[in-house]
Amino acid sequence: MRYSLITLAVLALLTGCGPNPGVDQQQQQNGQATELVEHPDKSESERLNAWFDIQYQRLLQLSPMTITRLGGKDSYGEIDDFSREAQQRELSMREASVNELKQQFNYDALTPEARESYDIWVYQYKLQKQEDEFQHMDYVFDQMRGPHSYLPQFLINFHKVETEADMEAYNSRIEGIARAMGQFLERAKQQTEEGIRPPRFAYEKVIRVSENLLNGYPFEDSEKASTLMADASMKIDQLLADGVIDNERADELRQATSTALTEHFQPAYQEVINWLESDIENTPEIATGVHRFENGNVYYQARLEASTTTDLTAEEIHQIGLDEVARITDEMNEIRERVGFEGDLQAFFEFIRTDERFFYPNTDEGRQAYLEQTRDYLDFINQRLPDYFGVLPRAELVVKRVEAFREQDGAPAHYSAGTPDGERPGVYYVHLSDMSAVPKNEMEAIAYHEGNPGHHMQISIAQELETLPRFRTQARFTVYSEGWALYSEKLAKEMGAYQSDYSDFGRLTTELWRAVRLVVDTGLHAKGWTEQEAVDYFKDHSPIAEEAIRAEVQRYLVMPGQATAYKVGMQRIQDLRARAEAKLGEHFDIKAFHDTVLGGGALPLHLLERRVDRWIENHSRQL
Repeated sequence: MRYSLITLAVLALLTGCGPNPGVDQQQQQNGQATELVEHPDKSESERLNAWFDIQYQRLLQLSPMTITRLGGKDSYGEIDDFSREAQQRELSMREASVNELKQQFNYDALTPEARESYDIWVYQYKLQKQEDEFQHMDYVFDQMRGPHSYLPQFLINFHKVETEADMEAYNSRIEGIARAMGQFLERAKQQTEEGIRPPRFAYEKVIRVSENLLNGYPFEDSEKASTLMADASMKIDQLLADGVIDNERADELRQATSTALTEHFQPAYQEVINWLESDIENTPEIATGVHRFENGNVYYQARLEASTTTDLTAEEIHQIGLDEVARITDEMNEIRERVGFEGDLQAFFEFIRTDERFFYPNTDEGRQAYLEQTRDYLDFINQRLPDYFGVLPRAELVVKRVEAFREQDGAPAHYSAGTPDGERPGVYYVHLSDMSAVPKNEMEAIAYHEGNPGHHMQISIAQELETLPRFRTQARFTVYSEGWALYSEKLAKEMGAYQSDYSDFGRLTTELWRAVRLVVDTGLHAKGWTEQEAVDYFKDHSPIAEEAIRAEVQRYLVMPGQATAYKVGMQRIQDLRARAEAKLGEHFDIKAFHDTVLGGGALPLHLLERRVDRWIENHSRQL
């Protein structure tokens, strides 16, 4: 368990929430909540919701970074404590809260919604306890979730500078990043003592990104500023332009940033680079999965459970993947025949991979055209949302290219949530360093996955819910969020999207991509496949560019089980919809169904199923 569960909640999809009150105000609210919990006239469910708010705020105070991520400024100059001891403290707090929950509240007296909250709280603790048991097997430094890239990204994207004190806190956090990197390095060294190392490519990519962060002024004699220095200077310039500070103070703040970077940030990152370079010869050059470790199969099954919130085995997931690959392949062949392509599906794949009509030029103009077309697709679908949803998100959505220091050829697009008050919009990030890895015919489906009606809609609605305990508006279950986003790709077709056969083929390509993941992830971690064997299977069964395929396979290798969540979640949502349509017949309301699925925030699948079944039963009674 690399991060605390609170921090993980904002890492998984880089999500956020509304402002967090200051310490004094928070203590006042806690006192009011405590009084509410003890008030004899309040219902059991009201007492429980008030108790949840207290517990969530206590946990939140353990993570200054999460407070910032949620829009607050408590402990604004601090970086989280990422030591093993800090993780143990959080786990102990969660254990105590679960014990208190079971002792103080009568489950049978709760409303269905409150029971759902109760069950989520207990389930989250179960997952965290399970993660803690295997924390030594979770790679510390890898190319996907490594602290070397996340910590600077956090400072750049989430640390707002509106006052002189905010900028002082920014500089303080640079020193805090150095301390945190030391903690992560210590834990990485402890892992290697147990023989736990990621594949060699992970070290290579971590070294490259870390070195990128040390390029430019003040680390070297250069006219070009380093990534963090450029960000700090931009924020200081804005303070100057707004009249918050004068030129003299601006120079002092810049110098303080420079000093923090050279005296703290640089030594910490250089130490990580040096250690990785000294240890890289011990990493496996031929990459394969976690089955190679002692208890690796047990660990992988635990990761599958955490990712899918089911008890599906690796063998069962592998078979689901094979079946889905076959089904989607048949649909692809239908399109191949319809467009009159002369040749088999493999030839059609090669045509899709290589024909210039399916790609924007690898130029700044081509990248801008990709972003503009993506925005057009989202505008198209936004106009149709009211026909399929009763509740719509308030938060705005913007489309951006990934920052240069962390951009990778062929890496997957991702979403970063905004705040409910709209001050920070949701962001759909796309990697555009290699335009041959982002074909035109797939961009429409990916836009709907990351934007509306996918991640942006689901996460924004969850954050904006006002009738649930706050912890539920921030709950994250990968199988739910990614299952919904993949379901949204198919839903968009019902909404009138994919108006060309090639675009619909792109939708099938992205769905096939997720089906292949079931086969490849389990192949790597349970069946002993090598990286190259996984790449070969992926390439043989999809038209995705090889650079993107290799980036995907390397992602699965360092995040065992995570990639299985998408298709498992999508299938469960589709099954629940089919169940509702069968039972309600002509009275089935697609808007009400979607509002039911989204109206409880993220849920493990067994609780989502219970929620939908309850809606079906209640709706049936009203007929």
